[in-house]
Amino acid sequence: MIQLVKEGYVKTETHNGITTIEFFHPKGNSLPVKILEELAKEIHFAGNNDDSKVIILKSEGDGTFCSGASFDELLLIKTVDEGIKFFSGFANVINAMRKCPKLIIGRVHGKCVGGAVGLVAAVDYAIATNQADIKLSELAIGIGPFVIGPAVERKIGTAAFGALAINANMWRNGDWAKRKGLFSELHENVENMEESIDRLATTLAHSNPDAMTEMKKMFWKGTEHWDTLLKERAAISGRLVLSEFSKKAIQKMLSQK
Repeated sequence: MIQLVKEGYVKTETHNGITTIEFFHPKGNSLPVKILEELAKEIHFAGNNDDSKVIILKSEGDGTFCSGASFDELLLIKTVDEGIKFFSGFANVINAMRKCPKLIIGRVHGKCVGGAVGLVAAVDYAIATNQADIKLSELAIGIGPFVIGPAVERKIGTAAFGALAINANMWRNGDWAKRKGLFSELHENVENMEESIDRLATTLAHSNPDAMTEMKKMFWKGTEHWDTLLKERAAISGRLVLSEFSKKAIQKMLSQK
């Protein structure tokens, strides 16, 4: 099934118990509101579909895995309510992944910026290539990684999360991300990554679904309040993105692309 959105799509396929959810946007696989909405919906659907035993989350292409929030849409935000709606899109996707009773494998083939790091942190097992550098760029545009912060901090710890969030212009390589726990595996090339993903997904598709559901509950213990927490964080970002500082910083970054 393909859900088309303006200049992008979210595509879902299920074969032999393995559901693959793929997203695409021509601007670096960025995440406008509509794609975020479709991702949350498809993750929820796959999690409650008996034909799905395990989920693979991926993006299209061989360049950037995901460049995070859509700068074009950020510039269009005029009110706090609009800002909250936009950033709630990230909250909804992370909460859908958190509450999904199926294990989610992340296929990370390239660079991850901003909100993309949150997506990777919210999968249960991320498999990446050496090209998957990461950066939390939010402070550079006058906001911060508030919504995705709990997911990233949960996965890599407070110190590493703080280093990423504070030094918003610094790229960290895949080896750093693996050592900190963001990536479960790191491979030299796409072929090796794909082989590992196929092997793990096939194994999980033949594993006890009830056992995997109970494991997922165990992994995410202590996050039950995130429905409220992430919406509160969305309100912080929604307010800050309206500042003159943020508007100018976003416009500057867009002009450099």
